[in-house]
Amino acid sequence: MQSKNNYVQSFAWAPALAVLASLVFLIGGCKKEDAQPAGPPPAPEVSVMTIAPEAIMLTTELPGRTSAYRVAEIRPQISGIIQKRLFTEGAEVKAGDVLYQIDPAPFEAALKNAEAAHARSEANLPAVRSRAERYKGLLAENAVSQQDYEDAAAALKQAQADIQYWQAALDTARINLEYTRITAPISGHIGRSSVTEGAIVTAYQPVALATIQQLDPIYVDVHQSTTDLMRLKKRLAEGHLDQNGESQKEVKIIMADNTEYPEKGSLQFRDVTVDPSTGSVIIRAVFPNPERALLPGMFVRAVVKEGVNEQAILIPQQSVSRDPRGNPVALIVGADNTVGKRLLEVDRAIVDKWLVSSGLVQGDRLIVEGIQKVRPGMTVKTVPLETASGPDNSEPGAASNNPESN
Repeated sequence: MQSKNNYVQSFAWAPALAVLASLVFLIGGCKKEDAQPAGPPPAPEVSVMTIAPEAIMLTTELPGRTSAYRVAEIRPQISGIIQKRLFTEGAEVKAGDVLYQIDPAPFEAALKNAEAAHARSEANLPAVRSRAERYKGLLAENAVSQQDYEDAAAALKQAQADIQYWQAALDTARINLEYTRITAPISGHIGRSSVTEGAIVTAYQPVALATIQQLDPIYVDVHQSTTDLMRLKKRLAEGHLDQNGESQKEVKIIMADNTEYPEKGSLQFRDVTVDPSTGSVIIRAVFPNPERALLPGMFVRAVVKEGVNEQAILIPQQSVSRDPRGNPVALIVGADNTVGKRLLEVDRAIVDKWLVSSGLVQGDRLIVEGIQKVRPGMTVKTVPLETASGPDNSEPGAASNNPESN
């Protein structure tokens, strides 16, 4: 009976053992298949651009301040009492317009006195001249003494000198009378008056009666540091920049609200004296100002052209990274599709690109996209940048005034 039970149990385990043997066979087959060597991983794909130098106009943005084209401080040239003020404060005046009238009465009296004295001296001259000429003839006949003739000749010269003296006094009186009418020396915008009718003024007093400023055109004085000036001269000496263009002297300004002034200016001169307090030199430009949008003393930003770089290399900013020391580096792809690293010198940022001074040459294939998944020495698959991200249509604009330090 026990043998029969053992037989029945063995027969019951038979299907389980068969299934287990099948699984062992399948697992063994899978291990043999997994043990086969795997193929090399595919090369990572990167987007590259081919370096091609281009000609660009380099500009620099400098802080500046507006100043009037001409300024005239009105001061009296004689002393007296202001009788009338003949202009409207804040209005436009023209050269020659009468601004103030000083009481002319004492100067008219002085003129009449000078005229009378001059007339008296002229009336005395004929008699003195006749006497001198008569004594000269009598001296030849020994009818008068030499002393009498010399006295008559001296009297003639004195009469002539008196005429010249009173003529000068007459001219002075006329000039002083003319100075009672204080006129505008230039055309422009006149400010407030510092005096009113009845005020006593003195000749050439330190306080101006009013100030006239010519605002069209108007000056813009910008400050350029000596560091930037020396860097610019170095680029010119090395032939990296060309300043012979017809539009080289053209300047534009950015207003305080970040809007561009519609009129273009012209560069006038660069000062040769360095301000010891700021370490900068003055660059002066002149701008049309027909609408009086620019007022003296306004702060603006002037965009000044440095010159044309005929062999400029511009690369996207995303293609540049930094090494542990902070130096800018870029990755390139060699002829054998191997990644290499280049240490760069960048000049400045132009919109979303770097202007490269050294480190890249024409024909280099620069990695722009996919930098994170490659390392120097790796083999990569390259695709043109336009294929992955579309053509790069950004145009260089105004150059930054803060060159990237290397």
